[in-house]
Amino acid sequence: MNLVQYSDSLLSVVPALLAVILAITTRRVLLSLGVGIIAGSILLNNFNPLAALQYLLHQILGLVWADGAINTSNVNMLLFMLLLGGLISLMTATGATKAFAEWGVRRCKDRRSANILTGMMVFAFFIDDFFHSLSVGPICRPVTDRFQISRAKLAYLLDSTAAPVCVITPISSWGAYIIAILGGILVSNDITETSPISLFVQMIPMNLYAVFTLLMVLVVITFQLDIGPMRKHEERARDGQLWDESKGHPKGLEITTEGEGNGTMVDMVLPILTLTVSSVVFMIISGAEVLATKGLAFSLIGSIEHTDVGSSLVYAALCSLAVSILLALRLKLPLKTWLTAAPQGVQAMMPAIIILLFAWTIGTVVSDMETGQYLASLTKYGLPVELLPALVFLLSCGMSFATGTSWGTFGIMLPLAGDMAIASDVNLLMPMLSAVLAGSVFGDHSSPISSTSILSATGAGSHHMDHVMTQLPYALTVAFGAFLGYLAMGITGSTIIGIAVSSVWFIGCCVYHVRQDKKQQLVVATQTH
Repeated sequence: MNLVQYSDSLLSVVPALLAVILAITTRRVLLSLGVGIIAGSILLNNFNPLAALQYLLHQILGLVWADGAINTSNVNMLLFMLLLGGLISLMTATGATKAFAEWGVRRCKDRRSANILTGMMVFAFFIDDFFHSLSVGPICRPVTDRFQISRAKLAYLLDSTAAPVCVITPISSWGAYIIAILGGILVSNDITETSPISLFVQMIPMNLYAVFTLLMVLVVITFQLDIGPMRKHEERARDGQLWDESKGHPKGLEITTEGEGNGTMVDMVLPILTLTVSSVVFMIISGAEVLATKGLAFSLIGSIEHTDVGSSLVYAALCSLAVSILLALRLKLPLKTWLTAAPQGVQAMMPAIIILLFAWTIGTVVSDMETGQYLASLTKYGLPVELLPALVFLLSCGMSFATGTSWGTFGIMLPLAGDMAIASDVNLLMPMLSAVLAGSVFGDHSSPISSTSILSATGAGSHHMDHVMTQLPYALTVAFGAFLGYLAMGITGSTIIGIAVSSVWFIGCCVYHVRQDKKQQLVVATQTH
């Protein structure tokens, strides 16, 4: 297909911008994504409707079949989601989720401890952000519901402990992808004194957005801090309305199976433990196979760099499902329960899968529109070297927000930032690469067309736009502090000063919001009495 080139045109941002604006104003995600997809298809084909239709059909087919073969990356992720739905449905049928909820209620004495439990679950689900959001949400939702925590708050906790942890963890799908890109940057610039994994680890404290987002979660849990629209959702939840009922029931991963068995915590813990451990094992195995194919010696770092995340998650889900089935056999569930569990799991996943397919499609359209390249080209205007880390952070924020993908932003901006740093001041290499990672996660968190935002809302059972709008104030607060930190890093050349500047901003904002929150609670209490 001969597509129109928009890499040097402001029109490149139109489809993404249109989808974002419609999502915010109409709160109808599929409509917004669909309009953005159609607009991009028409622009790319020079307003030829037949060519646009042909292009659109080609992109839809490409989601599962590309270059004469199955699109294993997408298909594996869809299979993983379906298997995860079946697993959660079976654990519900055996009574495992009910046992976990009862255990959680006994262990959690109040709303704060229920939030702590949800936040701590990230340590068992650090492999992948999709994995985390779709697993922790349904598992912890019965507990947070019991303590009248809003679905919007649950979605925030899921989203803000998913990508930020994955992006600073070497043994994760994100870590594997980033390390592979860093390896290419080092090779292309003949840098041999450090390894990709060493560079990744050194960059962790410089990833200001990820680090301070996790600290913000800690503050939110400790002080029960509700900023902006989140306060209204939490007040409504305390009155028994866990979501905005005027918008109807949210299309979350809701699974209800009649005749729950008398399962125990073992029926929950063992399958989940199997899922996490086997994910790591299969990631290492798949990477080792690639190393062997290339004639390279096995190493843990090398296997992580070359791993196949999608197939690893599918195999791990199959192992976990097998363990759950074996545990369920001892409970002697009726045949009806077995026959309904799998279909319910698949059905529960379908809303998320449909939205994800739309998100993938607009991601392809935005890529063909060369939105990322256009935004990246803004760096060609002569700017002082000291401003480069902050500029790269802002560009990564904008690119990830507009495209809805942090990984796509990594692929474009990390090599660009590496080249810019080496050409201007090699001492800025790590700050600029870290700024790309930080900005990409911010955009991924905040964008209505981001698959991570979509699946976090799905896992929590929250309305998608409620999640986006309630998370945005927290994300913007942390992002501005990160911007100040990167500005300080560039000007002073000191990582410590950059972290200190971000810390001062973060502490000041937290103190202010905690005081405002207490004043608001005092006003509510006074009005009640």
